Amino acid sequence: MKILVAGGTGFIGTNLCAELVERGHEVTALSRSPDDGGLPDGVESAMGDVSAYDSIVDTVAGHDAVVNLVSLSPLFEPPRGTSHREVHLRGTENLVRAAEAGGVGRFLQMSALGADPNGATAFIRAKGEAEAVVRDSALEWTIVRPSVVFGDGGEFVEFTKTLTTPYLTALPGGGKTRFQPIWVGDLVPMLTDALEDDAHIGETYELAGPQVVTLADVTELAYDAEGKDVRIIPIPMGLAKLGLSAIGPLPFVPFGPDQARSLEFDNTVDENDVTVFGRDPAAMTTLGASLGRNGTDRRERSAKTA
Repeated sequence: MKILVAGGTGFIGTNLCAELVERGHEVTALSRSPDDGGLPDGVESAMGDVSAYDSIVDTVAGHDAVVNLVSLSPLFEPPRGTSHREVHLRGTENLVRAAEAGGVGRFLQMSALGADPNGATAFIRAKGEAEAVVRDSALEWTIVRPSVVFGDGGEFVEFTKTLTTPYLTALPGGGKTRFQPIWVGDLVPMLTDALEDDAHIGETYELAGPQVVTLADVTELAYDAEGKDVRIIPIPMGLAKLGLSAIGPLPFVPFGPDQARSLEFDNTVDENDVTVFGRDPAAMTTLGASLGRNGTDRRERSAKTA
């Protein structure tokens, strides 16, 4: 297939492009500032901004499939001058419109766990609205909702370290928010399967890793991998929200009230749809193993196996 990957120069995008090329597909990575040097061998690059329809319509035309990975991080406040709604909703509207106009058949939408037009955060709401755009389209679509994705170049562990300090740190609610992180090396083969197999058309999948870990677990794993201990001091969630609301407008502060709200609900699945793709959760990579802990750390042993 001739496949356009919007957001193809990002963390997940470069890994997906490599997987697609390895399977014999013709791949183009679309981004606002393409860098050929950062792309896997065999991947072409194209410049375009999904929030500007005219900049992408000609590039999208003629492809067999489009993958929409364009996303602002839910872990940080959006850069000034943009918003989750502009990137996730308007960007998806433009990609879908360009795909319909350009004769594209397949459309793979990267959403997020908990996506809901009436959700608690701007990220979750925009992702939910974008899903509705895809479902209402004339395209042969598939939607995937992954939990947080980790791996080399990912931001989940670095976000945790930005939020905390070694040796002694405070976490909202004591860091009890639960995540089910999935390794990018486990995720991208399933994304490729979703494009290649027509059985996945019209389906929405929730994909997660093999273990449920708390934010406190992640904090301890991250610093333990550096040979550092950390003691966690819980702070009330309400106090955390108040503090982030107060400092959020400051230009050098990357967090705001939305980030505090996101820690009030878990990022886990009730049923892990990785099995639809023939994957055994027990055989997938854990966060601890990726950090060199090899699943032997006490934080990993105490985490719930999914």
